[in-house]
Amino acid sequence: MKPLKAFDIQFVGLKLGKHNYKFEIDYKFFEYFEYDDFNNVNVIVDINLVKKSTFLELNFQANGLVNVNCDLTNENYDEKLCACFDLVVNFGNEYNDENDEILILPHGEYEINVAHYIYELIVLSLPLKRVHPGVEDGTLGSDILKKLEDLSPKCIDNNTPTEDTDPRWEKLKKLITDK
Repeated sequence: MKPLKAFDIQFVGLKLGKHNYKFEIDYKFFEYFEYDDFNNVNVIVDINLVKKSTFLELNFQANGLVNVNCDLTNENYDEKLCACFDLVVNFGNEYNDENDEILILPHGEYEINVAHYIYELIVLSLPLKRVHPGVEDGTLGSDILKKLEDLSPKCIDNNTPTEDTDPRWEKLKKLITDK
């Protein structure tokens, strides 16, 4: 049995015009791709397929929540997801997916599997640095944040010498200013 068969869209028997598909994506979907950065996933992907006489247009719309861990505090939170992606499917002599927005299928094909496009849409639409909203507005109280605050470098005035400054550095600085 072909994996992720539920994400196959058969376009051969469809009439010309618009066709809508809806997919509910959960955590099990990402287990197939061995992607474990998410704690929980609740995303709805709507695909609007427009069949024309010589090509197909697919418009992907993803909306929902993805539960991820904060990069600073490791606290989990729900990241809102709202993304879209357009794909044109054309027909040619051989399969070609080198271009991100154009897919070329061989003339004999009758279906397209959209699972990989949904996977990329969701994963690539999330921010690279995931920060809990409580960290940004200062409402999250966490032991990790307190420890980061304690260990962060304090602002030191450059004009006042510190006790642990090596005197050799002071002599080198004097050489620069004596010119």
